[in-house]
Amino acid sequence: MVGDVLLYADTERSAALRHEIPLAIGDPFLFAEVGGRAAVLTSVLERDRLAATRPDAEIIGVEDVGFHELLRSGRPRHEIMAEMVSRAVSRLGVREATVPDDFPVAMADRLRSDGVVLVVDPIAVEARRRVKSPSELEGILLAQRAAEAGMAAAERLLASADVRDGELMADGAPLTAEQVRDALRAACAQAGAPAPPDVIVASVRQGFGHEPGSGPLPAGLPIQVDLWPREERTGCWADMTRTFVVGDVGEAVLGQEQLVRAALEEVRARVRPGVTGRELHGLVCDRFEAAGYRTQRTGPGEDPVEGFQFSLGHGVGLEVHEAPGLGMLGTEPFVAGDVLAVEPGLWDRTIGGVRYEDLLLVTADGCETLTRYPYDLRPRPGATPDAGPGA
Repeated sequence: MVGDVLLYADTERSAALRHEIPLAIGDPFLFAEVGGRAAVLTSVLERDRLAATRPDAEIIGVEDVGFHELLRSGRPRHEIMAEMVSRAVSRLGVREATVPDDFPVAMADRLRSDGVVLVVDPIAVEARRRVKSPSELEGILLAQRAAEAGMAAAERLLASADVRDGELMADGAPLTAEQVRDALRAACAQAGAPAPPDVIVASVRQGFGHEPGSGPLPAGLPIQVDLWPREERTGCWADMTRTFVVGDVGEAVLGQEQLVRAALEEVRARVRPGVTGRELHGLVCDRFEAAGYRTQRTGPGEDPVEGFQFSLGHGVGLEVHEAPGLGMLGTEPFVAGDVLAVEPGLWDRTIGGVRYEDLLLVTADGCETLTRYPYDLRPRPGATPDAGPGA
């Protein structure tokens, strides 16, 4: 990695910039780290907030790089912004810098035309935020508590359903995925971390993967509830999944559940600095393949989604899916301060699947489970979000 770093984005869409500047700023601006010292190019609208948040950073006002002169020139806005960034980079003495892979092409073209060497290195930029700051970790925990409140709301609604002719019924009508989703999203929002509209409430009827699910929910088949709320102040996410069956639980589902729970506990026991996601994914593949399931490692059989045809998980923080990876491409060793979403699961074309997902904080000698929620297949009428492995 080249020593100096340049970011040009807004903090609402750029996790890299939100880590450096933990403020919600909707307009793009320049952040630079030159010789280990931070600098920010900003307008008067953000100057005071930025100075208070990063008192160590040099604040360069747009007026310092000729904003008023450029404003009178009649040039279009994008040219004025590029000119001001060019002047700020020159003022800071940057001749070579690392940038992320989403650095704007037009801005990169301008800086390269100035003779600045830009090295695109997304892994190096991601590494800057792998270790969560205290504020980020607080935000993740708040989002996780909201996720648990949402999961409890979903569980209570499922537990209250009646079974009639293989269907779940509520107040005399079919209980739908949309009703459960609305209940869990309302609970997440009330807990301070809204969940997006595409969180998953689905069975084999609703489909595989990231299909959110719609329509009536079945009795006697697994219903996966996967939700990922975002704590608004810090912009940090959580992610968790539980699986429920209302009515009789068949032997095939129980077999899946035992395998998935065992896989989750084996992974939990193995997480520590220096381990890679690829290694842990391989352990889970070993277990599932020994039980007769196909995995992402063996490749699919007749059904392209049957078995364990997905990653073991991912990092969580300022993005709901971020480094490090926990699949076959997960070659970056874990570091203390990583937050991991670990989600082993199995899928069968006839009954659906069981999947559990917990958040783990990598510590100096292992991991801490941040998720506090049990794994009961049968939903509990009085489900509360304050019990489970991390309680």
